[in-house]
Parts: sequence; C-alpha cells; structure tokens
Amino acid sequence: MAKARKHTEQFKNFNLVVFGGTGDLALRKIYPALYQRFIDGQLNCEYNIVAVSRKSGYESIFQEQFTTFLTQSLKNEKGNSAEIKTFVSKLHLITAEEPSPKGYKTLKEFLGRFKDYQNIFYYSTPSSAFGAISEALKASGLTNDRSKVVLEKPLGHSLQSSNAINDQITKTFKESQIYRIDHYLGKETVQNLMVLRFANNLFERAWNSENIDSIQITVAESLGVEKRAGYYDQSGALLDMVQNHLLQLVCLVAMEPPYVLEANEVRNEKVKILRSLRPFTKHSIKTESIKGQYTRGSIDDVKVSSYLEDIDKYESKTETFVALKTYVDNWRWKNVPFYIRTGKRMKTRYSEIVINFKEVKHNLFPSKERMNNNKLIIRLQPEERIELIQMTKVPGPGGYRYKPIALKLDYIDSFDERFPEAYERLIIDVVRGNQTLFMSQDELVAAWTWIESITNSWKNAGTKNVLYEAGSWGPGDQILNEDESWVTKSWNKK
Repeated sequence: MAKARKHTEQFKNFNLVVFGGTGDLALRKIYPALYQRFIDGQLNCEYNIVAVSRKSGYESIFQEQFTTFLTQSLKNEKGNSAEIKTFVSKLHLITAEEPSPKGYKTLKEFLGRFKDYQNIFYYSTPSSAFGAISEALKASGLTNDRSKVVLEKPLGHSLQSSNAINDQITKTFKESQIYRIDHYLGKETVQNLMVLRFANNLFERAWNSENIDSIQITVAESLGVEKRAGYYDQSGALLDMVQNHLLQLVCLVAMEPPYVLEANEVRNEKVKILRSLRPFTKHSIKTESIKGQYTRGSIDDVKVSSYLEDIDKYESKTETFVALKTYVDNWRWKNVPFYIRTGKRMKTRYSEIVINFKEVKHNLFPSKERMNNNKLIIRLQPEERIELIQMTKVPGPGGYRYKPIALKLDYIDSFDERFPEAYERLIIDVVRGNQTLFMSQDELVAAWTWIESITNSWKNAGTKNVLYEAGSWGPGDQILNEDESWVTKSWNKK
C-alpha cells in the first residue's frame, strides 16, 4: 500500500447515504473511492456510509460480500485486511422498498443517532426517481440547510425533462446544496488543463484563433454497450457522451480565465462557452455532423457482433458514433473549428484533446517534405500524458532536414505516486463543500439547448445513421460526399 499523505484539512462528520447503494456504480466506483481516501488518511473525521436498496434480505451478507469484492478489486495493490475490515464496518445497508416517510422509517432512525453529522445524499439511481426521493426525504424530516445531494447523469433526456427534474429537486434542496457529478472533471489530466493553460505563459499567449488552426476532442471506446443496452438505446452516443463529458472538455479548453479559482467564477466562464457554441441548423447539420451505428467486425482479431445484435432490437435507429464540427462564436475562437467525436466499437480505446497550431508564416528551410504543424496532445486515457509536437533538425550533414519530435510529460514516469481515481476527488469535494468541479443548473440548461439544436436538426433533415464496421475508425471512410471529408481528414488516428 502506498504511504499515506499527511492531510491537515479537517473534515466535518458526515453520513453518506447512497440510493441505489447495491448497484454497479456504487460497488465499482463510490465505495472503492472512499476506501482509497480512507487508507490515504484523508477521512480524518467520523462518518457512516449507508447503502439504501429496494432489495430485502441482503443485510446480513452485504458487508461480507463487499469485503470480498473490495479485496479482489485491490489484488494489484497491497491490501491490508485490518484496514478493509475497519472501512467495511462503516458501511451499512438499509432496505427501503419505496420513497416515502414510511419507506424511510429505518433510515430516519439510523440517521437520528448522528444528528450533528451533515447528511450527504447520493442519487445513484435513474433520474426519474430523483424527484420522488427528494420529496420523501423532505417529508421525512431528513434534510436541512447542511444537507447536500449528489446527482448522477443523465439528468433527463431533453431540456424539458431536465428542467422538470431540477424543479422537483429544488423543492427540497437549494442550488448551493446540489452537486451534479461528471466523473470526467475529476480526472487528473483534465484537472491539469487549468494549470497547463493558466500557469504557463507560453500556452496562454498562443491560446487563440491567431495561433490555433483547430481543436480535436476524441473519446473512442473499443467496447460495445455491454450491460447498458436498455439505457444506451434510449440515449445514444450524443446524450451519453457529448451532452456531458465532451462538452465539459470543450468548456475547459475554450473558457476565459476566471478572476479567481472559485466555484461560481469557474462555472460562470463555462456557461459563457456553452452559450457561445454555434447552434446547428437543418442545413449545417448535413455537412457538419455525422452519426453512425456499428455493424459486425473484429477488434484485436476477435469477431464482435453488431449493435442491433448486442441489444437484440433490430429496428433501433440509435447512434453509437457522433462526429461534430462546431464553433465557439466569440473573440478568442472566431472561425476555429472544434472537432468533437465519440464512438463505440472503435479500433482502440483512447481519450485525448489535440490542439493543432497554425503553420509558420514562412518556411525558411527548402525541402520537399511538408513541415508539420505544432500539436499539443493531451492524452486523458489510457497512459495519461502531455505531448508537444515540434519540428526538429535531423542530426548530420547535408543541409536542413527536419522531422516532428514529441516533448513528453508522462504522468507515470514523472510522478512517483498513485493517481487518485476521478470519484475520489469528486466525493471529497462534496464532503468539503467545493462545487467547482460540478455542473450548475445554468450550465445544464445551456448544454441541453445546444444539444437540442442537433437532435432537432437531425430530425428536420432526416439524418440517418451511416453504418461502420466494428474495429474501424467509424463511418468517415465510407462517406462519399466531399463536403464531409473533415470526418476522415481531421481524425488523429492512433
């Protein structure tokens, strides 16, 4: 086990109540994240973790099964059975068959034993249940001004449904108590975007349309829909990935520096970017967007089935790939295209941001070879790193020969310590009351407004999916319309 850091920040005692507490997200992400903060010495207060589940008859074996799960998940790390036992003793399971004062009677009795603790309610359930849970908590007298609520995505399936969910929640919780979580914002490399931009004069002075030719933001997944078929077929790639994760990355790349690094100031700058995104129209959607669906193919020489076979629903029109060419219409980014792409069953899995700088104004070095543009590549996963691609002279006589060379900052090689998972950072920020890495309602409304310009334009233009083979780079290579060649040309293929 890595040596625990010395944490001087003292947290207030808390109860973390997880609705959907026996679900996949809670078991794989939420509890292990808290365990890592525990063994790192950061949970320096009294606390309880309460898993609320609709399943009964599970209470007596819950801690035992979670102990087994946690031990297995830590198999590549130095696990400490005594520490695991101590942590698991903090984990309690409470059955609540329905969200109501009657259903929450046992929960109220338990929390009543810790009245001076702050209550953090984590909604790891479908968003359709958020309103009923909030209403039942209020009716049960379990909320007060110190309470907080964490909301998992997706928050609705449209602007109207998202607003309706928010209206339900705000009858119980104030905006200052609401934490809309997006785990991408907790990634170490995503966090480093702020430091890279605003702590390095070299980049911030060049971070504009005078020097940057285009920006690519790519999240490629080699997996299919796996166990999420029911949810995914209702959302598709646009709502599952673009509406939240990718738009948050656009905001961090494009936003202006806030005057101070505080939650409201950072989130206000992000809202400005979301409102500056150029809406799609019935005409622009035809040449500046592509949506696709994967067919049978092979990944790493293993044959895989099509999306329709994966979900066993052969009439589905849901997209598994989206590519968008969009613009941020403000002074800094005038006419700089932002290429946003995400897809399932791609050739390989990776997430990265590429800043493509413009060509030098005049090439002093005669050569038949093309002089490559500088690129700043921010790899989010896997193998987190930052690369600056620059032109360098090839050693030896014979005149000026050059080729692109990467200056690399490899996180694993540069930092001799474990990188916390995204949920570790985000949950601790909830405990400390820092909303910087969480979406505000204004952000959510602005994001949904722009997303609906896409969905409505697809509908009005009759846009259909372009089929692409699983294990390929998506539908770009199969597009014959020359106006849409940006999908292929701009892809930074691995």
